[in-house]
Order: sequence, then structure tokens, then C-alpha cells
Amino acid sequence: MEKIVVNEIKMPKTNNPILIGGLPGIGNVGKIAADYLIDKLSMEKICDIFSQYLPPQIFIDDEGVTHLSRNSLYYKKIDGKKEIIIVTGDFQGTTQEGQYELSYKILEIAKKLNVTTVYTMGGYSTGRIVEKPRVLGAVTEKKLKSKMLKSGVVFPKGEPGGGIVGSAGIILGLSQEIFAMDGGCLMGETSGYFADPKGAKELVKVLTKLLGIKVDVKDLELRSKQIEQITEKMQEEAINKGQKKDDLGYFG
Repeated sequence: MEKIVVNEIKMPKTNNPILIGGLPGIGNVGKIAADYLIDKLSMEKICDIFSQYLPPQIFIDDEGVTHLSRNSLYYKKIDGKKEIIIVTGDFQGTTQEGQYELSYKILEIAKKLNVTTVYTMGGYSTGRIVEKPRVLGAVTEKKLKSKMLKSGVVFPKGEPGGGIVGSAGIILGLSQEIFAMDGGCLMGETSGYFADPKGAKELVKVLTKLLGIKVDVKDLELRSKQIEQITEKMQEEAINKGQKKDDLGYFG
């Protein structure tokens, strides 16, 4: 078996679509946002990517049917003109080599589909509960900042201090340096302790405004409220143990 295998399902003819990356990561906010958009926009899967760089694991659904771990690309043309491709998956690459090789392969496919703009999504860990998550941004070119600022993205100095790690950073970096694509990274604030639909909701709101499309976020709002109820209970337990209200370090 080759280290990376691409299974093309139904590759569309495209004209300058936008690539959006949303693989699992901190708080899973990028993946939650990506999966939500795929569902709400009724996007069509166009290819699967299998790789030795992903964990040796299969998943079993409620019917007992298995599928091998993978990354997948989905496509949608909106209003007959705006074209979007979203990449999501079960995992990121498990090694540094895997991160680069998988990101490169994704961008190779994107290049063949005439992508010139890339947005990646990820989480920005605060280590505490965030009542109103911000969406932090980074861009490949300074000229792109104004559009993102108008869409609600913030660019605080010194954040994130360590740069952007994982697929959200590598896909964006390779897209600029190797494939001559423009774009940016959207990072939703999250405690980082659990899957965070609240941070994902803010990502969806900002991204859809940036793309000029409409997506109902009510389902994410409901999931956010459910998580809030859980975290409130956890905060009460933390106080009872003599910890700070927003300290969830004891959990998980």
C-alpha cells in the first residue's frame, strides 16, 4: 500500500472554489464547524484520503458497519456561483511527516480543482471556560485582514503566542509557500478540555459572513446550552473543592 491513497468518488468541474479545512484538534471546534457546514449545506463527498499516517483504526456505526479512518473532501455550489470545498476527517496526521504529507496531498487535490483561496479552522485553547468565545485570525497577506475584521475576526497582538500547530497551520503555510494560494486561519476560543460547540458556533458565524452565505446555527446553539449546563455543574464541583470557578484542570 502507498503511504497516501486517494479514492475519487465524484470530482466536480470547478471554477475558483474556496477550500475550508476543519480537521480534529483543540476542542474539536474546527471539525465540529466543518461537519456542521457539510450537513446544513447538504454537501456532496467528492473523495476520501486513506493513509498510513492516520491511526490504524476502523470505526463501527450503530448498524455494526465499519469504515477505515480517513480524511474526506466535500463540495457544494451555492446560489449557482459560489463554490466551497470542505476537508474534514477522523484524525490529523499522527507524525510530523504525516502532517506535512497529508496537508500537501490535500492541497494537490485543491490545486487540480482550481482553488486559489484557503481558510483553515481550529481551536485556540484558553485553559478556562470562555463565556463569549472570540475568533482569532491569521492571514497569508496583510491585505486580507480588513475583510476578516469586518466579518468579526480579531487579531490581538501576541496571540496565539506559539503560532499555529497542526493541520490548521500546515495547510495554510503550504498553501501560501508552495501552491501560491491566499487565505487565513480562524481560531475559535475554547477551554480545550472537551468538544466545544460554542467555539464552533462562533467559527460558523464568522466564516459564513466571510463567505457571504447563510447557515442556521440554532442546532449549535442548542448543543452549546447543553454543554453550558454541564460546565456549570463542573464549576460548582470545583468551587466545592476549593478551586477557582473557571479551573477545569481536575476534569479529564
